[in-house]
Amino acid sequence: MTTTTPVLLRTADELHARVRHGRRAVVMTMGALHEGHATLIRTARDLVGPDGEVVATVFVNPLQFGAGEDLDRYPRTLDADLEIAGRAGADAVFAPAVDEVYPGGEPQVRVTAGPMGERLEGASRPGHFDGMLTVVAKLLHLTRPDLALYGQKDAQQLALIRRMVRDLNFGVDIVGVPTVREDDGLALSSRNRYLSPRERRTALALSRALFAGLDRHAAQEALRARAREVPAPHARAEALSALGESRAAADAHAVSHAPPGTPGAVRAAARLVLDDAARLDPPLELDYLALVDPSDFTEIGDDHTGDAVLAVAARVGATRLIDNVPLTFGAAS
Repeated sequence: MTTTTPVLLRTADELHARVRHGRRAVVMTMGALHEGHATLIRTARDLVGPDGEVVATVFVNPLQFGAGEDLDRYPRTLDADLEIAGRAGADAVFAPAVDEVYPGGEPQVRVTAGPMGERLEGASRPGHFDGMLTVVAKLLHLTRPDLALYGQKDAQQLALIRRMVRDLNFGVDIVGVPTVREDDGLALSSRNRYLSPRERRTALALSRALFAGLDRHAAQEALRARAREVPAPHARAEALSALGESRAAADAHAVSHAPPGTPGAVRAAARLVLDDAARLDPPLELDYLALVDPSDFTEIGDDHTGDAVLAVAARVGATRLIDNVPLTFGAAS
């Protein structure tokens, strides 16, 4: 792909004056672009093709920062953002001022996230999702895309955007893009730059905990699949023991009768890693560990089948980080 400098647009009028031929994809950011954002832009480029248009937005939204959060501290790196966006394939960067997005000051009418917006991140950051949905709604209206791409790292945000688009009949396709990680497993985030080397070592417990839960889940699903190949419950128990699955064989009869998947064991595997990290120097201060239904972000029970999200949020030093992995609990045959 040939790298070009994207057009910098400051007003909606400038954006609307652009001639459109193919489909328009938008990637919304708050700036401080990194490889995660670049992946979103590259994916958008692939989806709309050479005749389409990719617009990246850069706007630090004051509505989604609560009291004591890092609005003033949030990095502003527009020149570097333009370069990264251009290399990834963006045609234009829409970087409006606050009064372009909110003429007349803070909006009196806002989008409310509802019950899903009060859970997990919403409980930790009251009002955050109302501010996020309000600016996403405004930017969708301002940019008028055919599709919009968001990272799965912000799983609850993605779920709420999808719900808003569906509930309020926005004419746009929402595309989720898998989380991009650094070589050591840490999910890419603009806030990673705040971590000292020692804090970063502690922060790696987030991804290790998620992968521990994911590994436990994969082992369970594989074990159950093999056990289901044996028809009788008693034979299943013997088969599990013969497979040498020590943890399951300790209670093979119960495993052979268990509902599909064991969310409690997935949570426990992740929790062990996080508990160990709480004793590090500096310690990891856990906000939440949750295994939820992605449709409403409520905790799932042991009888759950289908998609789920294992999500974690924690603070290391002054930096708050989030991460998650998707997983699927299969139905019993």
